[in-house]
Amino acid sequence: MSARPLPSSPIPVSGGWHEGDPIAQRRFADLGPLRLENGRCLPAIRLAYQTWGTLNEDCSNAVLIEHALTGDAHVTGGAAPGQPTAGWWSDIVGEGKIIDTTRYYVVAANVLGGCQGSTGPASLHPDGRAWGSRFPVISTRDQVEAEVRLADYLGIAAWNLVVGASLGGHRAVEWAVAYPQRVCRLIVVASGAQSTAEQVAWAHTQIRAVELDTAWCGGDYYDNAVGPTSGLALARQIAHTTYRSPSELDARFGRLAQHEEDPLHGGRLAVQSYLDHHGDKLIRRFDAGSYVTLCRTMISHDVGRDRGGLKEALAQVTARTLVVAVDSDRLFFPHQVWSIADGVPGAFYREIHSDHGHDGFLIEHSQLAALFEEFLCHRAPEAPSLPGTYVK
Repeated sequence: MSARPLPSSPIPVSGGWHEGDPIAQRRFADLGPLRLENGRCLPAIRLAYQTWGTLNEDCSNAVLIEHALTGDAHVTGGAAPGQPTAGWWSDIVGEGKIIDTTRYYVVAANVLGGCQGSTGPASLHPDGRAWGSRFPVISTRDQVEAEVRLADYLGIAAWNLVVGASLGGHRAVEWAVAYPQRVCRLIVVASGAQSTAEQVAWAHTQIRAVELDTAWCGGDYYDNAVGPTSGLALARQIAHTTYRSPSELDARFGRLAQHEEDPLHGGRLAVQSYLDHHGDKLIRRFDAGSYVTLCRTMISHDVGRDRGGLKEALAQVTARTLVVAVDSDRLFFPHQVWSIADGVPGAFYREIHSDHGHDGFLIEHSQLAALFEEFLCHRAPEAPSLPGTYVK
């Protein structure tokens, strides 16, 4: 029987950044109290952020990059002490890249509720202990309100460009709807303006995977010897399945057995090992409490709430807008992404082709860069070259 290999290093109770850890490239902005959409109040919030480039004299070259669920502010650059992962979009953002840091002043913040230096469940409550279960439910709007504070803190009255992909696209759309005067251009990739029932179902199952871990302790596990890492790893496996396409999984793994022992003889299939690997990777750099918090923002996400509905809300966007879908995405299906472009006045819609599903936005750099260049250089989009591609 094939045994699952033991982890190569001890598993932390929480894999997020902690006070006293190396700071790496992080900066911190203390932004005061924040009244939340549900009426509760965070007495003090802090956002960890990184910047690249130089803000010009009239502050007109600022770009905001919004990260996905388990992303962070480290958009570009290598790994470093206190920053164990390399930049997640280094092929898109950096010197000489399509979002050129010699031209733009690029800002990325770890989202409110996150675990890489911003206020979240693992952060210290005013009483000196971790927030844990006391951390309130927050929404996409709350996260954007925190980022508005950060923009004010940095002296940025309006963003030249806001770019968001996946869960980061939720915040990008919210920015453009809530503060149209502060967003000149908008790019949304593989995301939606309103969570669907299926997306809520996926988020719900991931939350339950964490909550059913006996080490969850209702969210108050930070002082314990063991954290809910098994539940978090399972949640990541569920999520990762939605990030990849069925055709890719079949092509890569099919019915391939791990170590040549099939399930009938106590072995495992290679795809099972693949999912375990991704679960084990996440628990070493992320916090279960933040994972639950951010999944809850997906459940409540709806830019049309209290704004007359989705159509009325999207009609408020004045930014020049590009919306990009991944043709094999089964988390944010192209027709849902198209609905953003259909609702935003004058928006452009494009699709990229990928065999990788939703994660295509992290993989198909050359296709994305070409579309971004087309849009940012004010050239009219070329004729669609892919079946099902629409240009508005």
